Amino acid sequence: MAAVRIATWNVNSLKVRLSRIEEWLALARPDVVCLQETKIADSAFPHLGFSALGYESAHHGDGRWNGVAILSRVGLDDVLGGFCAPLERDPDTRIITARCGGALVSSVYVPNGRSVGSEHYTYKLEWIAKLRRHLEILGSPDEPVAVCGDFNIAPDDIDVWDPAAFAGSTHVSQPERDALRTLEEWGLVDAFRQRYPDDRLYTYWDYRAGDFHEHRGMRIDLVMLSKPLADRMTWALVDRNARKGKLPSDHAPVFVDVDFDVPVPA
Repeated sequence: MAAVRIATWNVNSLKVRLSRIEEWLALARPDVVCLQETKIADSAFPHLGFSALGYESAHHGDGRWNGVAILSRVGLDDVLGGFCAPLERDPDTRIITARCGGALVSSVYVPNGRSVGSEHYTYKLEWIAKLRRHLEILGSPDEPVAVCGDFNIAPDDIDVWDPAAFAGSTHVSQPERDALRTLEEWGLVDAFRQRYPDDRLYTYWDYRAGDFHEHRGMRIDLVMLSKPLADRMTWALVDRNARKGKLPSDHAPVFVDVDFDVPVPA
């Protein structure tokens, strides 16, 4: 049995960040990678470049503000862009699902919500409810399932640098957190928090006002695992180094290592 490294990263424009992503892949060597906010169309996705690095890839995007992808070194089958039937299609290219080495993997970019009570906020809650239904139709919590991405929700107060600074805003409201709990009730585990129950580590920092350097962040990028994977997790990390340097994304990658019985390339 080998360790499989599962990663998620909101790259905030694949075109702008491609060289950094390629460098990070060579350094971190994840086996399954979920990308969000690629901001490119399917026709522009660099499949050949990722293939040269040893990854099969699938992308769901229309060239606007969203776009999601899965890269895999352990197989990539049954690719589905959007929600499964009979659910209403996802018009914003925010979810892609595939089988990777026997695990059901979804890369998700949950809507921001903009402001509490707005139509965008309602759409966000409805989208998460649809995500749960998507999982109910395609998978089971008794099998290996990974849902990874930018959830645009800080699960608890420990996941924001100052809860008072976010009072009344999205990302921390109780309905959003309750919606996230419904995924946990289905059978998913917040892998990073399971590994580090008390750490105040974040995955997103605004570009403005030196937030990254002042540690004013939020933990909104999550690796959610079903119990068959969560029970075999050996390590988890927020890679803050990938948020540094020239032209970084405003998000850092998150990855976990899981002892999982699939062939992993050397």
